[in-house]
Amino acid sequence: MKDKAHKHQKKHQHGGMGQRGVTRPMSEHHSMKEQGGKGGHQEGQGHEMHDHTMSKDQRMQMLHMHHMQTLWIYWLLVILGVWLVLSPLTFSYAKATVAPSGGREVWLTLQQRISFMTWSDIISGLLLIFFGWRTLTPNRPVSLWICCFIGIWLSLAPLLFWAPNAAAYLNDTLVGVLVISLTILIPGMPNMIMYMKMGSEVPPGWSYNPSSWPQRWIMIVLGFFGWVVSRYLGAFQLGYIDHAWDPFFGDGTRQVLNSNMSHSLPISDGAFGAFAYTLEFLMGWMGSPSRWRTMPWMVTIFGILVIPLGLVHIFLVISQPVIVGAWCTFCLLAAAIMLPMIPLEFDEVIAMGQHMVQAKRRGDSLWKVFWKGGESFEHNQDERSPELMELPQNPGKVFKASIWGMSFPWTLVVSAILGLGLMFAPALFGVSIEATAADIFHLAGSLILVISVICMGEIVRIGRYLNILLGLVVAIGPWIVQDSPLALSITGTCIGLVVAALAIPRGLKKESYGLWDQYVK
Repeated sequence: MKDKAHKHQKKHQHGGMGQRGVTRPMSEHHSMKEQGGKGGHQEGQGHEMHDHTMSKDQRMQMLHMHHMQTLWIYWLLVILGVWLVLSPLTFSYAKATVAPSGGREVWLTLQQRISFMTWSDIISGLLLIFFGWRTLTPNRPVSLWICCFIGIWLSLAPLLFWAPNAAAYLNDTLVGVLVISLTILIPGMPNMIMYMKMGSEVPPGWSYNPSSWPQRWIMIVLGFFGWVVSRYLGAFQLGYIDHAWDPFFGDGTRQVLNSNMSHSLPISDGAFGAFAYTLEFLMGWMGSPSRWRTMPWMVTIFGILVIPLGLVHIFLVISQPVIVGAWCTFCLLAAAIMLPMIPLEFDEVIAMGQHMVQAKRRGDSLWKVFWKGGESFEHNQDERSPELMELPQNPGKVFKASIWGMSFPWTLVVSAILGLGLMFAPALFGVSIEATAADIFHLAGSLILVISVICMGEIVRIGRYLNILLGLVVAIGPWIVQDSPLALSITGTCIGLVVAALAIPRGLKKESYGLWDQYVK
């Protein structure tokens, strides 16, 4: 009997509000409801029905319980505010100052950079002290959100003001990450207890949950490594290190990071990439396994960071040999980290969009659903996804769950390999990187590789038809320009026609996607 009771309690803790970032008070409330006279609910109804019977007073009681258990967080916000105020006095941003790499001129003088960073930290610290103090009282979500935006500003300020030394950059970015984590990650979304709608975890008609922890785990890991790589590139551009190491292309990394293309931006593009990866890494932790339904706004922002901005990042990297005339190993590595994140995030965005469409058909307010989530259309639990805690014991099982929604048809795998080969074909044939023929092979090969990998995501498999156009470009393009050797032109024709033919079959499809199934062609 004790074992059965333990399993029953564990099931409710895993399936209920305990998964929504506010674990203890929610699960405690759930137990109180089971013991307090709501015994008329049957086994099949579970936590779903409890949510629909909760009054505003009961939710407020849970909010106060949660606030008491996370009170240390709000005190820590005040402490971090004090730390920020004292930081410019402790570390002196006027000592060990550096100039941006490559003799780059920035929009602020050195004295202005020092002054702006100093006052940014002092003002941000004072605001954290004030609003952190306010959050010591429960039911003040606006103050928490203000603290969160202060954390975002702290992560961005060293880029905008070209932090004059490494201490200023490191201090602000680390404190910024801590503040964001302490306001919306560790305690959960501010006041979400007051409007959280319980319901299904798996989208209607889907065979898996695209917001499950295994699905998000791989995004978090990729985001972290992307942050590490981009921070190294940004450290060179900001002047904190004197040399940008490149294991394959010699001086290529330095040429790219100090190129006119890079200097055309008012901020360090490497450091901005680190900022974007910071947000992606942190947003991977946000929300529950049903966030596709409960937090459409967050999934939208996360999708924008990963998909359109990720595509722009990848395109800028693959255009480097054309515009700059050099390759950058760590730039390619950052793009390679971003590439699989795109198909892995598409499914969550589509699931969120499906829910919004169904909510509109039901007559719900899209504005309200977008910001506060919507009622579920069915009641289910994610019985398929493994627990993330199984990773050390069953890494293969968790990894397979991480890439549900992706399949690897041989046609796309071969296309990706051929695209990679096209990128380096000019060098194999002794064609200068500055030749027009080399540009055709570099760009077309890179795009074929990118499209092939992205379209391994079943939900965007239809995009493989773009490889037909790119294959024809490779097949015909070298014959039009004058600097393409005959052997390279023949190679391009053969590979281009093969890539175009391989784009016709759809290939393997393993999963179901509800309303989106009709578009998986």
